Amino acid sequence: MTKTIRNANRTEAAALHALIEAHRVEGHLLPRSLGELELHAERFVVIEDAGRIVACAELMKLSGHVAEVRSLVVDRGHRGGGIAADLMTALVSAARDAGYLSLCAFTHSPAFFVRQGFSIVPHTWVPEKIQADCTSCAFFRRCEQYAMLLPLELMAGALRQAQGRRAEAVATSAA
Repeated sequence: MTKTIRNANRTEAAALHALIEAHRVEGHLLPRSLGELELHAERFVVIEDAGRIVACAELMKLSGHVAEVRSLVVDRGHRGGGIAADLMTALVSAARDAGYLSLCAFTHSPAFFVRQGFSIVPHTWVPEKIQADCTSCAFFRRCEQYAMLLPLELMAGALRQAQGRRAEAVATSAA
């Protein structure tokens, strides 16, 4: 597989819609309209294989400090090969570059996000999400999704520590 990770553009809204709709039918996502995707396609990071979008996820701004991972989807035929983790790495990098302090996700299946470093938190820990979407949702106050949170500054510090330990180990072994 030759994969390319990049930002989507408006002309790809139909491909994003088809991928999201296929996953929604499996019972994993909320519906997204084609019009909404045309309007916000540039917020999506995609993975392309042989010219075809096989994975996507949206990085949506909730506030100046918090962004949300939305509509994370991997085509059925490409699952299990680490594509979702590659997509998440790109989203975390984009979120850091944009200056966000934390990244959140709301999901029925938290295991993937936990493997990516997110923690399950009370919904009230993400008031930006509640204000933006939850209060108008039919499932408000009886939500069955898990609120997930990844503090980007803590992760950046942990990564710097790990890189420092690796550099020390290399320097010690070279001496």
